[in-house]
Amino acid sequence: MPKLSGAARERRPTNVTLPVELVAEAKALNINLSQACESGLARSVAEARKARWREDNRDAIDTYNGMIEQDGLPLDEFRQF
Repeated sequence: MPKLSGAARERRPTNVTLPVELVAEAKALNINLSQACESGLARSVAEARKARWREDNRDAIDTYNGMIEQDGLPLDEFRQF
């Protein structure tokens, strides 16, 4: 989970609807629901940011990959491996 700035550490009460059986099992296993939800949400946010970055940069990535396919890696002739 990413480290949060001071402002991001503030807490906000939020209602979350979860399956009854899942909550019961989590409580039986002494899982902190707030921490588990926060961890899952942080993971989802990171994945969404990554997907958005890829989409925002798709043209540049495709252009670069096309150049590599056509011309090979820059300085490839000097590689020793």
